[in-house]
Amino acid sequence: MQEGHVTVDAVEELCVLVGVITSEIKEETAIEYLEELEFLAETAGAITKKKFLQKLPMANPRTFVGTGKLQEIKDYIKAEGIELVIFDDELSPSQLRNIERELECKILDRNILILDIFASRARTSHAKTQVELAQLQYMLPRLTRMWTHLERQKGGIGLRGPGESQIESDRRVIQQRISLMKEKLKEIDKQMAVQRGNRGQLVRVALVGYTNVGKSTLMNLLSKSEVFAENKLFATLDTTVRKVVIENLPFLLTDTVGFIRKLPHQLVESFKSTLDEVREADLLVHVVDISHETFEDQYNIVNETLNELDKTEKPTILVFNKIDAYVPTKREENDPNPPTEDQFTLEELQNSWMSKLNNTNCVFISATDKENIEELKTMIYEEVKRIFKVRYPYNNFLY
Repeated sequence: MQEGHVTVDAVEELCVLVGVITSEIKEETAIEYLEELEFLAETAGAITKKKFLQKLPMANPRTFVGTGKLQEIKDYIKAEGIELVIFDDELSPSQLRNIERELECKILDRNILILDIFASRARTSHAKTQVELAQLQYMLPRLTRMWTHLERQKGGIGLRGPGESQIESDRRVIQQRISLMKEKLKEIDKQMAVQRGNRGQLVRVALVGYTNVGKSTLMNLLSKSEVFAENKLFATLDTTVRKVVIENLPFLLTDTVGFIRKLPHQLVESFKSTLDEVREADLLVHVVDISHETFEDQYNIVNETLNELDKTEKPTILVFNKIDAYVPTKREENDPNPPTEDQFTLEELQNSWMSKLNNTNCVFISATDKENIEELKTMIYEEVKRIFKVRYPYNNFLY
């Protein structure tokens, strides 16, 4: 481990996960959420021992789950010696206090877990400042809980970054720190805006998508660079920009931070300058992990987030990655019903999506096996050339 860097593998803690099935969240959806929460916990360095799900009309405003389920969780963690419980939703300050009082162990929610992963992944001063601001803003209304909680803890998941450095701080000091971080980010945002302005008039292409869909691997292929890529969530936090030339056409390619469902709003606000790269892009390359069983949900979440960031319609190329890992759900023999989409062969799935998108701007690739990369390059080239011609109608460079 490099000095000054905290890695997500530095701590291995046993944990249990807790979610609820409500009138708004179906059982299969709640199960999917817990599976993603398990991946988040694994990324942060925790090992999930058990998942608890309870069906309720709505989450309990006092303890998130009912008293009986809370007692069941308490009995289990005491019997197994588990000191970390992670809830698959944002907990209010009072819920945190009540649950911690009952379970007498470390309690995290989905938001603080994501913030913790961001803290461990941040490498540059820019990313560290963004994450620290988000953590402090999240911590402030929970300060009473954090004080009593942190006095008993010595590091661990959810307590990295400013969590440890602010143990002895009071509310006034944290508010001052938040003000300082905001001012620092303003300066960084100005610098980033100048950098974007200094890149000239090259067409800008941004890779976007859910976290862990292979954007960084694709970035390395297209730009022939070495951007860090790993099979963990949020492997890349810092925006990477590379100049790429396809045939005779240069353009700027940006690798952006991955999206995820229930992304803490503190992070969205803190990473404004990073997300500006998406807003200012001329062309989006939306990467989707077709091997993931809920890839359509991930596709929709990214589209919704992009729409919140920028209402402007941008030309988009849809890239279905990881076709090498795609395995359709097995059908029962002699099943009279037509196959569902998860039972489609890869060819059937391609035809289905090509039909939805009118056969345009859609390509199926494997960045790992370099399959259909040339087809993707051609597609990007044609789109960039079209944008270039519109922007410079009297420049015969590409004619």
